[in-house]
Amino acid sequence: MTTSDSAQPAAPVKAPAKDPWELPDVSGLVVGVLGGTGPQGKGLAYRFARAGQKVILGSRAAERAQAAADELGLGIEGADNAECARRSDIVIVAVPWDGHGATLEALREDLAGKLVVDCVNPLGFDKKGAYALKPEEGSAAEQAAALLPDSRVTAAFHHLSAVLLADPAIEEIDTDVMVLGESREDTDTVQALAARIPGMRGVFAGRLRNAHQVESLVANLISVNRRYKAHAGLRVTDV
Repeated sequence: MTTSDSAQPAAPVKAPAKDPWELPDVSGLVVGVLGGTGPQGKGLAYRFARAGQKVILGSRAAERAQAAADELGLGIEGADNAECARRSDIVIVAVPWDGHGATLEALREDLAGKLVVDCVNPLGFDKKGAYALKPEEGSAAEQAAALLPDSRVTAAFHHLSAVLLADPAIEEIDTDVMVLGESREDTDTVQALAARIPGMRGVFAGRLRNAHQVESLVANLISVNRRYKAHAGLRVTDV
């Protein structure tokens, strides 16, 4: 047998696994917050601006958005939702569930090509407390993806206390953020954005089909908060 007959092709070299905590630099991205005059949106806008992010706060009325932005300071700008969407690199959807579908449908063109982060929790309330609703599409995030076919939809920031976000005396928000989406590049970007807030960590939690249980967990946290007079968040162990 000749040398050439016995030679075997070299096995392909397997690329090393990517470090899940190696995240991109997002400090230069403009963050828009739709529904930025509500408690959750306003709190997120404040925290990101405080961390040095450029923030545009959106509302149905530009005047209302600008008034909220002026109240927060930190270089935050106010605009109507359409302008907020157009001028931002990442757009956080923090509108009330009742107006979620109509708002996004109206902004489909303005949000085309954008990275959209849905943090809306479909909840109902009765005398027993909060309970989860299940949209026809499966979740608020999946409804957003269906309404925004030209956007890159992710889901995150569901479990944050608006009270803690808005409190200037609190330096760090001690919690993890569950991040869901279809593209690793997009979820890495959202994880990195979460990490801009001191004390916070973004943790990948699956694709959008898993968003319903993440959104629903807020009903449980509301029960925790009422019983223990707290502002509970989440921590994922062993990662």
